[in-house]
Amino acid sequence: MAAALIPERPTLRALREAAAGCKACGLWERGTQTVFGDGDARARVMLVGEQPGNEEDLAGKPFVGPAGRLLDKALEEAGIDRGETYVTNVVKHFKWEPRGKRRIHAKPNAQEIAACRPWLDAEIDLVKPEIIVCLGATAAQALLGRQFRLTQHRGEFVPSTLPARVIATFHPSAILRAPDDAARRAAMHSFVGDLKVVAAAIGTGQS
Repeated sequence: MAAALIPERPTLRALREAAAGCKACGLWERGTQTVFGDGDARARVMLVGEQPGNEEDLAGKPFVGPAGRLLDKALEEAGIDRGETYVTNVVKHFKWEPRGKRRIHAKPNAQEIAACRPWLDAEIDLVKPEIIVCLGATAAQALLGRQFRLTQHRGEFVPSTLPARVIATFHPSAILRAPDDAARRAAMHSFVGDLKVVAAAIGTGQS
């Protein structure tokens, strides 16, 4: 388990270095590298996605691909400085399936999520965010329980055992996969609206 790799007196740098050698589940065999969280070590807002994508796997940093660029735009529209957030994922390795020459995202299973959970718990313990934003259903269910339904509670603060207020919204990649421009615009509008709830809660909301 990943818990055995966590340093006795962890820092984010020490965690990142330890996670680089993690083999708690089989995903390390397919991923290029561990993609650990990144951002402000004292962030008031932590954004948690499902797992790194293809570009993140190659770069070694979270949310630097198309979904990350959409996230940047949405945060800016909501009045949140990404540089003052901490971004990470529930699973730190890219799980993918080959499709021609492309590597296509595959959803991590419960065992892979559980194996990686100690890293996320350690990040939360160190950063101590006021608000955790779950990006997408997988992240939300990993943190809030499998009974959580994004369709029912998206954009609202929900009870949890975590030491922070928790809210769930779309994953940016889901917006990119919308069937047409109208659906994409509607989803983006809702996504920004959810992030404005976060901005208001930390006192940075735009009027």
